[in-house]
Amino acid sequence: MGRSLILDMNDISGLAKITKALGSEVRLEIINLLNSNSYNINEIAEKLGLAASTVAVNIKMLEEAELIHTELQPGIRGSMKVCSKCTDELKITLDTKQDKVEENFYIVNMPIGNFSDCEAHPTCGMVSEKGNIIQEDYPRGFFSPMRHEAQLIWFHQGFLEYRFPNNLVKDAKAKKIEFSMEICSEAPNYRNNWPSDITISVNNKEIGMWTSPGDFGGRRGIYNPLWWSDGSTQYGLLKTIKVNSEGAYIDENKSSSVTIEELNIEYNDYISIRIEVKKDAKNVGGINIFGEKFGDFQQNIILRVDY
Repeated sequence: MGRSLILDMNDISGLAKITKALGSEVRLEIINLLNSNSYNINEIAEKLGLAASTVAVNIKMLEEAELIHTELQPGIRGSMKVCSKCTDELKITLDTKQDKVEENFYIVNMPIGNFSDCEAHPTCGMVSEKGNIIQEDYPRGFFSPMRHEAQLIWFHQGFLEYRFPNNLVKDAKAKKIEFSMEICSEAPNYRNNWPSDITISVNNKEIGMWTSPGDFGGRRGIYNPLWWSDGSTQYGLLKTIKVNSEGAYIDENKSSSVTIEELNIEYNDYISIRIEVKKDAKNVGGINIFGEKFGDFQQNIILRVDY
């Protein structure tokens, strides 16, 4: 899931740039195409039946409006520009007289190597943007102090637990927690059809299980370093989990009746999040967790707490 973009009449130039970018059927078709995957300019041109030069001009407008993200990657004949959608939601307010409602929240950006506890069973491994951190299929290596540099972590079965700081102000009451991360299954090399049941817990309460459809490859992840093999896992899916007073949700689908009140956020020094593949799961298909310098999404594990 990409970001939400909020615009109002206090930023007329930004609003004009966005509306101009959206005022074209061609550009809307490009955005719709990028909903399903990332493509280079020639691929977009071929799929939409357009000239590559026409696509390039429209891509530039969408990029300037910050609706898509582009990155140069090595191609057969030099470099190629790969395009991805980075905004999923737009909210435009035209009434400048509306009273502003104060929102209280904080956000924590957790590097994937900063886990506080773990259990990993082969196949397993951990790499930074520069190379291997530990020997592959060596679970003891997960306790290496170098783990904090990790940008991709994988294991067949086990868990990682992260402890996020509880930054609630005094006497505040948590209304919602939301966190997102890029993940997929774990298979030898990669297998796009390789289901894995991934369980999510917050403060020792299970709030849901998501079945990853596969360990994705076949094209390079947008942010993968050049040294990473084409035959290995390339990218995951961005999953967003939230818990509020109505229950727990994974990508807006209700996953549990556990509410924010049951998590006792206010009474702990930290918020514990566990990501687990259980040994008795129906689909023990492992997990890959991506950092900001691997995969398709330039982010670590992001936690937001509203209060």
